[in-house]
Amino acid sequence: MESRYTPAEIEQKWQQVWTEQGLNQTSIDSSKEKFYALSMFPYPSGDLHMGHVRNYTIVDVIARLKRMQGYRVLNPMGWDAFGLPAENAAIERNTQPAKWTYQNIAQMREQFKQLGISFDWDREIATCSPDYYRWTQWIFLQFFEAGLAYQKEATVNWDPIDQTVLANEQVDADGKSWRSGAKVERKLLRQWFLKITDYAEQLLNDLDQLSGWPDRVKLMQANWIGKSVGAYLEFPIVGSDEKIGVFTTRPDTVYGVTYVVLAPEHPLTQQVTTADQQAAVDAFIQEVSGQSELERTAEDKPKRGIPTGGKAINPFTGAEIPIWIADYVLYEYGTGAVMGVPAHDVRDFVFARQNELAIVPVIIPQNGDVSAPLTAAYIEPGVLVNSAEFDGMPSLDAKQAVIQKAEKEGYGKARIQYRLRDWLISRQRYWGAPIPIVHCPDCGAVPVPESELPVKLPENVELSGRGGSPLSKLESWLNVPCPTCGTPAKRETDTMDTFIDSSWYFLRYPDARNDQAVFDRAKTNDWMPVDQYVGGIEHAILHLLYSRFFTKVLRDSGLLNFDEPFQRLLTQGMVQGKTYKNPKTGKYVIAADIADLANPTDPETGDRLEVVYEKMSKSKYNGVAPGDVIDKYGADTARMFILFKAPPEKDLEWEDADVEGQFRFLNRVWRLVTESKVQSPKSKSDLSKSEKELRRSIHTAIKEITEDLQGDYQFNTAISEMMKLSNALTDATIKDSPVYAEGIHTLLLLLAPFAPHIADELWHLVGRSDSIHTQIFPIVEPAALVADEMTIVIQIIGKTRGTIQVSAQADKAAIEQAARESEIAQRYIEGKAIKKVIVVPGKLVNFVI
Repeated sequence: MESRYTPAEIEQKWQQVWTEQGLNQTSIDSSKEKFYALSMFPYPSGDLHMGHVRNYTIVDVIARLKRMQGYRVLNPMGWDAFGLPAENAAIERNTQPAKWTYQNIAQMREQFKQLGISFDWDREIATCSPDYYRWTQWIFLQFFEAGLAYQKEATVNWDPIDQTVLANEQVDADGKSWRSGAKVERKLLRQWFLKITDYAEQLLNDLDQLSGWPDRVKLMQANWIGKSVGAYLEFPIVGSDEKIGVFTTRPDTVYGVTYVVLAPEHPLTQQVTTADQQAAVDAFIQEVSGQSELERTAEDKPKRGIPTGGKAINPFTGAEIPIWIADYVLYEYGTGAVMGVPAHDVRDFVFARQNELAIVPVIIPQNGDVSAPLTAAYIEPGVLVNSAEFDGMPSLDAKQAVIQKAEKEGYGKARIQYRLRDWLISRQRYWGAPIPIVHCPDCGAVPVPESELPVKLPENVELSGRGGSPLSKLESWLNVPCPTCGTPAKRETDTMDTFIDSSWYFLRYPDARNDQAVFDRAKTNDWMPVDQYVGGIEHAILHLLYSRFFTKVLRDSGLLNFDEPFQRLLTQGMVQGKTYKNPKTGKYVIAADIADLANPTDPETGDRLEVVYEKMSKSKYNGVAPGDVIDKYGADTARMFILFKAPPEKDLEWEDADVEGQFRFLNRVWRLVTESKVQSPKSKSDLSKSEKELRRSIHTAIKEITEDLQGDYQFNTAISEMMKLSNALTDATIKDSPVYAEGIHTLLLLLAPFAPHIADELWHLVGRSDSIHTQIFPIVEPAALVADEMTIVIQIIGKTRGTIQVSAQADKAAIEQAARESEIAQRYIEGKAIKKVIVVPGKLVNFVI
């Protein structure tokens, strides 16, 4: 049998068939058990890269497998389409972000179809579509009405050239803007926040529900939430009724507090600063305002501070202690102030030594010497000294005792605090979902009525990337009457962080075309939670945390009936390419410019080049375009390589030779199938020895592959088992047997989720008119795995002399008898006395002579 098509034509043919037969659609048979397979939706940059190919091929194999196993499967696709990159790209190309974005979506959609990804395109969404962000705005209003969305003054990273707020990720290690190169400033702006801190305890505790998540991801989330148990303590300011509040996890060290430190942005800074220190403090604050948060908190940078001249009182000792401001204290963290305990904190010890501040030990080791000089901060448990009535108390016990005293005396209390901060969602750019709020001089912040949603982005906006939000310059859009009282008012001109869009998109897919509600509760609760989520480890914290937060808020509003959005999580590794790097200059070199790749040297300098594998990147000249691979080898080969090269959670090193290997394997399968003769099955009791052995190979493959595709999805070992079955079929001497035909059919069914095009074409060539993807995935028959015979090793005084075949049902006595009567035993034992016979059933017989 010969194919009537080229590989490219095969792929095109079966994609058309799948579309016509609805095989890329979600099954509507509600009687079947559901399986929601989801990959993190991509930003529409215009071109797929190999990281995309890996992510979406993994999910596609899972989705196709589950369909063949009888599930109704949801495998949707959408686009994370808002955001700064699209706006900047539009500015550079003198076009509109919408036009640029939708062009990219169309291009990437076709690339996905080339790969044979079985997305349900009828459920496609784009976060920049008014049909979608209408409901993003509606969700924001639910947060607002629940008191979970609010405005406040906040210190932000400010780009003085582009006149916009920057996320921490958009500030480089030198404190400069990633786009303009300007030195980033710290600036107070009125911003919108979501109160994720109200859910901190739930987000932390419910990590225990996520048994299908990698432990390292759960640990990263727990650390980001950062629960701390300790005390809130207040230090009165000398000459004022104000107090400085601090949070500490070490209340047992409070008698050793010798100074307090405020963040430069703290509202009490000016009040505590004396006249003679005012100029120095103002200069220091101005200098620090030019530093990013990363610069201020970096561990390898010295901590700088300046005294305010003001004094506070340590309420436990009654002593007056100096008040400082320092760059390492951030107003957004905790209370914006810390107590300095240099004897028992490494950072405080260095700061105190540097600034000649007092160091008072209040904890020493058991049986330690209180008079011993302190050469470093003592941070281990011990007993209290210099601590009034707490002297001699173990430090762990003293924590609670000190808190009780603070509560009794009125200058403190127990507190649980989180590292997690409320989520700042304001962005002063155009390409994002407008925040649906109107600011009225009489009524304040007023929500836009639901009937007026979506608040659409105006079209044909002049974009420069500079001077604040473009929306603030559009008078016709900006000025509106107050929805409550009719007074002339102004729209909110900030747009939402794009993490908002990706925090709920998975809830929309089950009912993506609903124009009456955010989604039908019954439909979304039927499909959710997601059974298998796949995406990059770089999203382990923020995206996943925000998605969990949204789910819990919408659950509390009555829309959802589950606690967590993603039952199982697979974080796939990166795709790395061979990279040529000059270690002296740090520059990357294009492989095509290197004369001898076996001994690579820099064509400009002659320096020896390092050959390393790094994440594929245009700047490193190590990228491989998926289209080039598909054009040369076909989509199925690209899929097979991506799945075979490494376990999905590990990084994958791209090697052309390995791609060739998968291409050759698929060609062997092609020849194997097209040269076979299909027979009808016959009774299993009539099978010959050779047929039974081949059938055992077939069902061993089914068993191993089924196990590989459960839980951790070891696609690479599953493909190895297919190769073993292919070899067994190639070596078989019974090619006219129905068992051989069973093996051919089984191999194609096992291959179908991995290489869908060639599997469907070969299924057709062996005489089937329906699609292979409508078939049931092979199920192992345990009886077929049972061998009629087993191999027994014959040893003489522990040395192997050969093997014999005995009945698989033979007991110990029968095995020994067969061994004694074997030609091997006769040859080595004849004429010698047997002292002892050791029989290990199923393995060996050892004769001691």
